[in-house]
Amino acid sequence: MPLGIHTITSGYRRKKRKRVGRGNAAGRGTYAGRGLKGQRARSGGKKGLKIKGLKRHMEQIPKKRGFTSRKGKVEHVTVSALDAVFSKGARVTLAALKKKGMVRRSARHVKVLGNGNIAKSLTVAGIPVSKTAREKIEKAGGSISS
Repeated sequence: MPLGIHTITSGYRRKKRKRVGRGNAAGRGTYAGRGLKGQRARSGGKKGLKIKGLKRHMEQIPKKRGFTSRKGKVEHVTVSALDAVFSKGARVTLAALKKKGMVRRSARHVKVLGNGNIAKSLTVAGIPVSKTAREKIEKAGGSISS
């Protein structure tokens, strides 16, 4: 076949549009992918919601589902992490943890957990401590004050 303007074809084929509403055997029968009732199910109802009040109402509904606590999540710091970052006899507070970059600057609640070992004596102040963390800190010669 000679090469000419009328014989040049594109490198890809366009995807054919699925013809909807042509019976259940065609795969898109019954409601033709429009769901049940409502403005969007009718002809001419797809391009934007015509009812302004409904549009405003839809914008006000939050997209996020589930429950979001206003208190924020409790961040955890392990005993071994405290041992690695703080020097002997240091005072561990929420501000000190933020300064060292161990917790986020926006953190409001932090708890010390007993994972790992500690060899330095530290003073933990104003932070909740788990039972095992308390035992390990006191065993290393440290103290906990609330």
